[in-house]
Amino acid sequence: MSRFETIRDNLKEVEYKIAEAMASRPTERGVNVLLATKTVPPEDVIFAADELGYRLAGENRVTELLSKYDALKDHVDMHLIGHLQTNKVKSVVGKVSLIESVDSVHLAKEIDRVSAARGTVSDVLVEINIGKEESKGGIMPEDADGFFAELSAFPNIRPLGIMTMAPKCDKKSDYRKYFSKTYGIFIDISQKYLYNIIEPVLSMGMSDSYEEAVREGATEVRIGSAVFGARNYAAPAAL
Repeated sequence: MSRFETIRDNLKEVEYKIAEAMASRPTERGVNVLLATKTVPPEDVIFAADELGYRLAGENRVTELLSKYDALKDHVDMHLIGHLQTNKVKSVVGKVSLIESVDSVHLAKEIDRVSAARGTVSDVLVEINIGKEESKGGIMPEDADGFFAELSAFPNIRPLGIMTMAPKCDKKSDYRKYFSKTYGIFIDISQKYLYNIIEPVLSMGMSDSYEEAVREGATEVRIGSAVFGARNYAAPAAL
């Protein structure tokens, strides 16, 4: 079986599991699948986009995003889903349609500054550190309300919702408490700050947890290895 056939079969399985999970979710909204493409060759992403219709893709690292940008820009809608350093903001504004990992006022201020200089408004998600893990970025859950209030000072940023990465859990069912709590924050924030956004975004759930995220209200799941297979960190992505 070719790798393209494997990608096709994997995506069929992902969609089947999402459809099953949607039977018991707290909202009637659909779910978008974002392809997490870290270490994935551009030709695999293009196949999923052009042949299978999956046109959302996310990169964790700015350097890899830039290395693939020319190959992918006409095929997919690119998101940055990993940590963004302020000194790299100028490299992504205008290239990605959504920055999913805003986790400080300092970063927001720089995105606003670069966006204003380029005559654009950048769409962003606020990253919530729902497990309060020291090793991860993100706003503490209890600070989410105040952080969204602070973002209102930046006219060249448009917050669309929330992103989170749950702590690694041994049992899939254990993810649900983190996703349920994030969903509660999302609903509160949506009512207070995102009321003018037609479809606010709740990005949560990855290859090991997307079914649980769907059950708890995710509107976007970020899936990499469940589609493309285990990541090959030894070999650079082909161009």
